[in-house]
Parts: sequence; structure tokens; C-alpha cells
Amino acid sequence: MRMEVDQPKCVASGQCVLAAPDVFDQDDDGIVVILDETPGPHQYDDVRAAAEICPAAAIRLVTR
Repeated sequence: MRMEVDQPKCVASGQCVLAAPDVFDQDDDGIVVILDETPGPHQYDDVRAAAEICPAAAIRLVTR
């Protein structure tokens, strides 16, 4: 699994960081930043949760 983010869509709510702090962060403006584009299987549930709860639908999961 890997993910992509549409930074212009991001509303800086930070829900992704709360759900998967090892995978996502925020820049100085609160916009999502990917820390790990290919998280390990132990992080899949957290990454899926982050994508699901993103209020702007700015996170897209890409399966291999």
C-alpha cells in the first residue's frame, strides 16, 4: 500500500496525524505531509482510518 495526498484539498484538520502519526505530519500551515509513502503492514489500519476520516478527502490509498 502507498498513499497520495492532494495538498490543495487539505483543510489542515490534523485528523490524519492523530490517526497515523508515524505516517503523516503537518507543515507550518497545517497542510498534510507524508512522512512514509509506503507504510508497513502494521500501519495499514491506521492509514485507512486516516483516509476515511479526512474531512477533505485529500488522502488517496493506492494498492499495488
